[in-house]
Amino acid sequence: MAALHSLWMGLVLLGALGGLQTRAEAQVSLQPNFQQDKFLGRWFTAGLASNSSWFREKKAALSMCTSVVAPTADGGLNLTVTFLRKDQCETRTLQLRPAGPPGCYSYTSLHWGSVNDVWVVETDYEDYALLHTTGTKGPGQDFHMATLYSRTQTPRAEVKEKFTAFAKAQGFTEDTILFLPQTDKCVEGHQ
Repeated sequence: MAALHSLWMGLVLLGALGGLQTRAEAQVSLQPNFQQDKFLGRWFTAGLASNSSWFREKKAALSMCTSVVAPTADGGLNLTVTFLRKDQCETRTLQLRPAGPPGCYSYTSLHWGSVNDVWVVETDYEDYALLHTTGTKGPGQDFHMATLYSRTQTPRAEVKEKFTAFAKAQGFTEDTILFLPQTDKCVEGHQ
């Protein structure tokens, strides 16, 4: 149970779990001139795609969650995610450390202890953000994930299409791409 909970946390926390790692990294670029201060604030995790078998098995039970991005003293980010689990709201925080050019971060998996990388690939700061995460969830178990962040619970059709195209460019297929259903629970951050 703890392993499943930790994996869900990783998935939710930025789309933070996700092998096609080498291929994915070759196709991923960073948001040009990324401005971290504009990226701060509340986002809704509206879409996910992952090569994780757990994700494929559990995706029907997942719902939209709220993520709040705040700066840290070391130039990184605190990512606080509130999500629904077993009809209860849970909140977790990940520390994203700068890991290269602006828009590139790393974090340590709470469950596996591995270092995972997160790239802000594209954002307009006011409407949507596309993120890509790579890492491991155990020895020899690489993953990658694409995440759609939206400033609203109802991303525009064009944004959904952009996410689908982005996810497919990373090697994901239709059955591994999910738009998370809205829920009225846990959406304001700390309910």
